[in-house]
Amino acid sequence: MARVDTHHAGRGGCVNRLGYDILSTKAMKPKVFELALRRFYLWKAIHMEYGNDKIVMYLHGGSGNHGCEAIINSTCHMIEEIPKLLVTNSEQEDRRYSLEPLCDILQERKIAEHFFAHVWYYVWRMVFHDPESFMRYRFREVMGKNLAPLYLSTGGDMYCYELSKKEAITANSAFNRAGAKTVLWGCSLEPELLQDPVIVEDMRRYALITPRESITTQALADAGITENVKQFPDPAFALTPVETKLPSGFVEKNTIGINISPMIVRHEKTEGITLANYRNLIDYILENTDCHIALIPHVMWKYNDDRLTLIELYNGYQGNERVVLFEDMPTQKIKYVISKCRMFIGARTHATIAAYSSCVPTLVVGYSVKARGIARDLFGTEDHYVLPVQNLAEPQELINAFSWIMEREDEIRQRLQKTMPDYCKEAAKAGDALRELWNSLHETADRDGQPEGK
Repeated sequence: MARVDTHHAGRGGCVNRLGYDILSTKAMKPKVFELALRRFYLWKAIHMEYGNDKIVMYLHGGSGNHGCEAIINSTCHMIEEIPKLLVTNSEQEDRRYSLEPLCDILQERKIAEHFFAHVWYYVWRMVFHDPESFMRYRFREVMGKNLAPLYLSTGGDMYCYELSKKEAITANSAFNRAGAKTVLWGCSLEPELLQDPVIVEDMRRYALITPRESITTQALADAGITENVKQFPDPAFALTPVETKLPSGFVEKNTIGINISPMIVRHEKTEGITLANYRNLIDYILENTDCHIALIPHVMWKYNDDRLTLIELYNGYQGNERVVLFEDMPTQKIKYVISKCRMFIGARTHATIAAYSSCVPTLVVGYSVKARGIARDLFGTEDHYVLPVQNLAEPQELINAFSWIMEREDEIRQRLQKTMPDYCKEAAKAGDALRELWNSLHETADRDGQPEGK
């Protein structure tokens, strides 16, 4: 078991491995009363061994987002020999799909569902200016006596949204203050974000950051953050597809896969322009090619469900044998379906990653740094490969972008066939970096735990 090593530091303080003064009021902020409540456990907390010798994966929204599922699935296969615990926002979703055999699964605590706890921690946070208290409640089962050596933040774009950004910062601080190491895994960051000193300080807390594209890596470097940064492709590039039966309306290698999400519709500047572009594209394909069309959902969360938007599209083509609407399935089977497409037009990042990694020529309808960065790394530019949804103004723009890809279909496919084997292997190498960090933590703990003179 790994051990939290401590030594005395000025004025009788006690410093853990990460350099935090556990007993100082400066380090702990106004937590005097909380410490008093735990006074019988304080000495044990300072000298304890890790009660949970696993890599803890956290800030995982649930496998109803099959991109989240793909990240966890691939990560688990990269480090099969290391014990892993997934702390999830939706245990039910994760047991329903592909993750249950790959790692232990634990439902995180939801403070909003417990009225008295919510009131207590809200008052505590406001009175003592202690935002980490919510995280200590949320992740109570993997803190304190159940502290683990290493925590993996698996929400790759948590810093792209205001609420989740605050959660990521606070969780990172809480785990580090407790004496653990943290990793920001497969992330994308908008460069403007790193102009904020709070974000820069937060990035420095991570023991390892693995950006999934070069725009983020450069932004970190521009902010002076390089020592803890190693770039790898998104873990989902290493996802292994699992065969599933294809419906009769799906013609292998002559079907255009299409994915659209409510998220990109919310980012449009002209109301209704996104769906209008998709409808016009489907009409164009049906009228000018012999291709079939597969409508493929990738996120099934009730507040962000691709099926709702896809059904709205599909309603105009019911009865057309060349148009197929897919139902929900695990991420590895979705990748198999996408791999059998001739081309793919997708909004969800991990749906497009499934296409890229299967050497399927792909047009991304995106809005964020992750879409631009991945395309730039693969093709040297995002121009023509990413259509920013926020720039859509005319109803024919998606047809024009698709036509550009189709005219260069063979060239793009050949490029992907040449680069993807090494690119996917490079994604899997992220597991080596994680393994190296895990081993170093245990080697340090074992060495520090030896009696003097040994």
